[in-house]
Amino acid sequence: MPGFWEKVNPFKKPPRRANRTVYVGNKYPQDVSVSVPEVYPKNRIISSRYTLWNFFPKNMFEQFRRVANFYFLCVGIVQLVIDTPVSPITSIVPLVFVISCTAIKQGYEDWLRHKSDNEVNHREVTVIRDGILTTIKSMHIKVGDIVRVKSNKSFPCDMVMLSSSDPEGKCYITTANLDGETNLKTHYCSSDTRHCVHEDNFQKLTALIECQQPIPDLYTFVGNLTIIKDSGEHIVKSLGPENVLLRGARLKNTAFVYGCAIYTGQETKMALNSKAKNTKFSRVERRMNTFLLIFLVILLAESIFSTCLKYWYVFRPRVGQPWYVPEIEKDTQVTFRRIFEDFLAYIVLYNYVIPISLYVTVELQKFIGSMFFDVDIDMYDPGSNERAKANTSDLNEELGQVEYLFTDKTGTLTENDMQFRMCSINGKKYEEFGGMLCETNPGNAPNPLPFLNEEIQRFLTVLSVCHNVRVDHPQAAELGASTMYSYNGYEYDYQASSPDEKAFVEACRRFGVVYHGNHDDILQVTYKGGETKHYKLLHSLEFDPVRKRMSVIVQDDANDVYLFVKGAESAMLDRVIEGEVSSTLSHVNEYAVLGLRTLVIAMRKLDAEEYRKFDQLLSDARKSLKDRDKLLAAAFDYVEKDFTLLGATAVEDKLQDYVPETIQALLLAGIKIWILTGDKQETAENISHSAGHFSTDMITLKITKQTSGLDCAELIRKHMSILESRKEEKFSLVIDGISLSYCLQEYTNILTELCLKCSAVLCCRMSPLQKAEVVKMIKNSKDRPVTAAIGDGANDVSMIEEADVGLGLMGKEGRQAVRNSDYAFARFRFLMQALLVHGHLYYVRIANLVQYFFYKNVAFVTAQLFYTFYSAFSEQTLYESWYLMNYNMVFTAMPILLYGIFEQHLPPSMLIANPRLYRKVSRNSYLSWTKFILWNTTGIWHCVVTFFGVLLLIGNDVSLFPDGKLIGNWTFGSIMYLCCLVIVSLKLALSTYYWSGPIFFGYIFSVVTYFFGTLVYNMVYWPDFVSVHNYLFMDWNTILQSGTVWIAELLLITLAVLPDIVYRTYHDMKMSTEIGQPRQHSKPWKDRLTLNFTKSSGKLTISQINIIEEHDNGVIDSTRL
Repeated sequence: MPGFWEKVNPFKKPPRRANRTVYVGNKYPQDVSVSVPEVYPKNRIISSRYTLWNFFPKNMFEQFRRVANFYFLCVGIVQLVIDTPVSPITSIVPLVFVISCTAIKQGYEDWLRHKSDNEVNHREVTVIRDGILTTIKSMHIKVGDIVRVKSNKSFPCDMVMLSSSDPEGKCYITTANLDGETNLKTHYCSSDTRHCVHEDNFQKLTALIECQQPIPDLYTFVGNLTIIKDSGEHIVKSLGPENVLLRGARLKNTAFVYGCAIYTGQETKMALNSKAKNTKFSRVERRMNTFLLIFLVILLAESIFSTCLKYWYVFRPRVGQPWYVPEIEKDTQVTFRRIFEDFLAYIVLYNYVIPISLYVTVELQKFIGSMFFDVDIDMYDPGSNERAKANTSDLNEELGQVEYLFTDKTGTLTENDMQFRMCSINGKKYEEFGGMLCETNPGNAPNPLPFLNEEIQRFLTVLSVCHNVRVDHPQAAELGASTMYSYNGYEYDYQASSPDEKAFVEACRRFGVVYHGNHDDILQVTYKGGETKHYKLLHSLEFDPVRKRMSVIVQDDANDVYLFVKGAESAMLDRVIEGEVSSTLSHVNEYAVLGLRTLVIAMRKLDAEEYRKFDQLLSDARKSLKDRDKLLAAAFDYVEKDFTLLGATAVEDKLQDYVPETIQALLLAGIKIWILTGDKQETAENISHSAGHFSTDMITLKITKQTSGLDCAELIRKHMSILESRKEEKFSLVIDGISLSYCLQEYTNILTELCLKCSAVLCCRMSPLQKAEVVKMIKNSKDRPVTAAIGDGANDVSMIEEADVGLGLMGKEGRQAVRNSDYAFARFRFLMQALLVHGHLYYVRIANLVQYFFYKNVAFVTAQLFYTFYSAFSEQTLYESWYLMNYNMVFTAMPILLYGIFEQHLPPSMLIANPRLYRKVSRNSYLSWTKFILWNTTGIWHCVVTFFGVLLLIGNDVSLFPDGKLIGNWTFGSIMYLCCLVIVSLKLALSTYYWSGPIFFGYIFSVVTYFFGTLVYNMVYWPDFVSVHNYLFMDWNTILQSGTVWIAELLLITLAVLPDIVYRTYHDMKMSTEIGQPRQHSKPWKDRLTLNFTKSSGKLTISQINIIEEHDNGVIDSTRL
């Protein structure tokens, strides 16, 4: 039946084709007839959630999906339906207040989104319509329109570039609004359309674009441009990401461009990437929801218990009947409806044990608290002028719960500022010394080369040509010139997305081989002595993490065709057929031991037939709209083989400042650190040792170079036996990507068990997906630890999104990691401030806030249960409606909110100086069941003291007033209420360690609102629509006149909080004893000298000296020599 309905359903949208065809200028070729053109969305951006018409119903639906809001809605309805013991206003007014505050906040935020949308949608743009340049609003752009964009303007939609003011068909853009990258990127148009630089030229252009349907990936585009000549000939050109200009990017250093709109409105890549990410929930929020459910169960149990006792009391044999208690058996029959109404009445009576304002307070606390992360001056990096950024406020407290930290290496632990250091050419070792290329002579000083022989020149030529570096001249932009020539190249500013490539080109410039740029696909290189060579760029085969290679195919001045290639030794050496393989591999391993990044350099000469065949394979692959990636991989594999090995390079990427100190602090805090990197094993191990990740007292276990899952399993079991036999030792584990892939197929459990028992783990040769799989493996392990992942590049995004807390580093590999992270900052050392300070304080604040909310309601409402035993189970309320309505909403709201924002139970300097304190808040310890029971037992104790203390005070009809008046029900409740308010406020005060101005204001606000508000309410005889009974009329004034009441209040309050004072004293003495221990037990690097060594010319030399001194106040000074 469902299948039949799918066929006949008239409202079902037709299935969308895998590709779309866009006609340039919406001009159809003569041989194409389109009866029903495809409908595309308008170019209107809608980031708002509501409209004027759906705001109220949609917002109400979203808010009442919350358990607490829905619960109080049900209670309010019950109070309106049944004969309720308290006024319905006590539940409805707080609910309306909470709902209104949230609705106003969300409505204002949405109004801002509407305002921003209108600014973008009404922006004027220029398009070609009927051969004429026409100015329209941005939202009126249609797919197929030819759009003209001027310099420094943003692109209004996603469009394929057709032409530009540059005669070579180039343009420069910045994508800072899309991915945060501020460097200029070069985009190109097809050579067949770049002549169209005037609107009249497009009258003669007939073309169509076939491309994939829109996808969110900013760096992927598959399409073809088909140009139809007057003769009917179809010329097909492939299109890639370099031909597409995305909405949100901005045109730079180019007068204008023309482009054809292909994706508009909500189908642009920018809009697709604006969708919300998967929601992450903190452990605190989950535990808070558990507590809510527990109190709901308690509420039901209390209501059932009270209902049963009521009917037991009514029907029990007794002498006499109080006149104010009706005889149920005489008034009406006992029916299920009557029992259920009584049950609901008790629900209403006890429902205030559920804190209605908890969600709103938590949201405000998190939102305002996250601002401290953004403005922390200790997390500001003056070098990059970047400050920390909180992309979410939902996970603040998770920063204080991290148990496993997964970190990338390059750009995260290191500077990602590559400097050329050494190279191997034809089996000989060379190094840079004083800006000159020198031959390495073991035991002797480096010997500068007087000239570059043929093999060295060929090696440097590959480095100078095999890249995607752009040449900028600072004076060119000032003078309005497109390019300027520099003989020695030192006036050039090389721009590259890869720091390695920039390091290579700059090193070649120092050695006398200067790259002058790409001019109409001609690469110009000059050599020492003034010789100039030109290489025609035929194809550029981009780097990808699967191939681990990057190649260019060029044609020299003699019309010979060459393939120049560089890549990882694991992806290169097995494809070499000629060259010094063994010596080069030996040199690569030596460089890796020194912590240098290595690449292997090779080339291949292609004959005419080989190149023709490859060119055809590549052309077919790039024109294919289906499985283009697979076809491209096959074409690349065809040509990237039979290499002639030229040598290898070694570049240095220094550790960031204070990386070892940061790692040691995190280890002391109980956080296990894993390094996940794509680098080779030797390089990664060297960095692990120098960063302090691996220590000299660790025994290193390895799972590398395995060829099957069985071999991996056997090796894991062997390692496990070693761990069991030497439990007192510390172990580190090294595993590579290939072995990991085998382990994850069938042996995940034993691998996880082994990893959890190791002190440090290093994963090398990892793909981005494997990084995420490792994070997921630990996150889903038995104890469900809180995981955090930190990285700086696009290859780290998958693990950042997988971890419980994603941390992005504002490095030199773009802003993809920052955009997809939960929190971001500029330097690795800021992890100490983020976790040990902000995380610790965030967690303590919100954990105590949650516990306090439940505690104060227990201390308040439990008295109602006690009172039921003294009111003949008559569902009589102890507190007047004014008190019930304002207890959570006003009188106790401000102090706990400001506590949750400003409290610092320990100074930040002490948290940094004593990383072990982080362990005290781990595993959600402040919200443990023991703490939960302790807090609520305290609430019950406070309630027992206030209720029975006041009851004892008025026993035997004793008068507390000079005129002999007796205390009634509402006076009794008023005395208890004041006592309860003071006790719960003092309880919070005893939990407060940082008395700032805002916290004082919170208590002043509570005192003023209680006394002033209650005084006004007490002295006015309110009309029926406000208060039907006016129970408190002049009652409070009477209480204030009794000195006995004030003395009793003082005694009861002192008795109630005495255990809390004792506990606070004990806790402070214990903490001062722990923190006051000799600092060397809590920080191992006090007054430490560290030396960094570099191996050069066969000798170990000291390259860096760090003197680290810690003062008694916890401040650390570091001096680098």
